[in-house]
Amino acid sequence: MKQAISLFLKGMAMGAANVIPGVSGGTIALITGIFERLIKAVKSVDLAAIKLVFQGKIKEAWTQVDGTFLTWIFLGVGASIFSLAFLFKRWLEDPIHSIWLMAFFFGLILISIYSVGKTIEKWNPGTIISLLIGFAVAASIALLTPASENDAIWYLLICGVIAMCSMILPGLSGSFVLIIMGNYKLIMLDAVSELNVAILIPVAIGAVLGLIVFSRVLSWVFEHHRDVTIASLTGFIAGSLAIIWPWKNETFLLDANGEQILKKGEPIVSGYDWFMPDFADTNTLIGFGFVLLGAVALWALERYASIREE
Repeated sequence: MKQAISLFLKGMAMGAANVIPGVSGGTIALITGIFERLIKAVKSVDLAAIKLVFQGKIKEAWTQVDGTFLTWIFLGVGASIFSLAFLFKRWLEDPIHSIWLMAFFFGLILISIYSVGKTIEKWNPGTIISLLIGFAVAASIALLTPASENDAIWYLLICGVIAMCSMILPGLSGSFVLIIMGNYKLIMLDAVSELNVAILIPVAIGAVLGLIVFSRVLSWVFEHHRDVTIASLTGFIAGSLAIIWPWKNETFLLDANGEQILKKGEPIVSGYDWFMPDFADTNTLIGFGFVLLGAVALWALERYASIREE
């Protein structure tokens, strides 16, 4: 039961991360020590497992796919997304609360760079180059211009595939990818909070397909090039800090006359302007307090894990 509760809470942490633009559920999985097991478990959901089910060998199929582990993880993810989406929708719409929320995750992910990087067994030119490439790719994503909102079924399927791949890839936020694709508000805020199944079902189908296929790629890479992969993911996490930086303003698409271009009555986000906050402002100090809180939360989590291992 203790293990089940632990897995459920880790799943909730992953779900919470996936709701926040810029934060990756894969990062949470990596720093909580379940990433490789998660990838292997999802990879094991294959034709052989399905065949066992049709043969009535349910117990063997359950064991093959690490069913208990996946059940508790995805129950936690689901519970978190459908509960926190309501709360985060309100927080992210409030300028002060959104800064505090992003500041907490900024502190958590800042410390996770060291936490993940220290697991690399051997540094060499290959791992260093991989680290730099991962950093460059993640940082460049922050400069992409978001697309317009699109509720076509084929596009929702693609959103599900790409968002799920990025959700399980540490350092690359599924929610931020949805922002780039123009559908973050439609899917993660409106559809989730309103339980709009016409939007959620195509996204879910795409997410399942993306998870099954991409998990196989990650599993193979981890098995054959572990240090290079960890180095790349460390770079991804470091590069994602630009996206998560709490003090930024949205910029919007403008027409030739300098007027905002509206899509269904809403301005279209084109990017962000980053800035340094006013350190004389109390809210700024509280924001940095949340950065520290996020860092301490990760330290405490790792400390707890190390004590249990001992």
